[in-house]
Amino acid sequence: MPLNVQHNRRVHSSIVVSVALATFLSGAVLAVGRDKAMYVRGTLSAIKEKSEGRFNTQPERELAFSAGKRGSVAIPYAAIASLEFEQKERVVVGFGLFPLVSKRPFYYLTITYSDPEGKEQSGVFELGRDIVRTMLEMLEARSGKAITFQDAETCRQYKASTECEGR
Repeated sequence: MPLNVQHNRRVHSSIVVSVALATFLSGAVLAVGRDKAMYVRGTLSAIKEKSEGRFNTQPERELAFSAGKRGSVAIPYAAIASLEFEQKERVVVGFGLFPLVSKRPFYYLTITYSDPEGKEQSGVFELGRDIVRTMLEMLEARSGKAITFQDAETCRQYKASTECEGR
């Protein structure tokens, strides 16, 4: 085989591997970590939007979220007015020679509470899939507020069917 053909095949193979790797990594970069959360939007001025961090559920009286240098917030469980949970399935598309298309769920928790000055605050957090169930159970137990689910199907994924009737 001529040297040019071998060189072109190696270059072509390198390009295919690079595109495939970039496609895979782009999906990983856009997703919140499995055991983390991301502040997506809301009225919380102490945190920058789209900041990834961790919830600290150790304190008995408050839920703390820290995104390092991008901000943090502590929400007293007694101040929580409502909890809403939504699960959305989105199509994730990777571009390249072989487009990768997959559906994956995204989990959103909206927490509404009163700050120390009595002003209503709210934050929408995307939850990593490994912390969804424990966060929902812990928040309901400590706040005393029932979680409002987007629909009965989503409710049944996290609660008994009898608890989801009428939703």
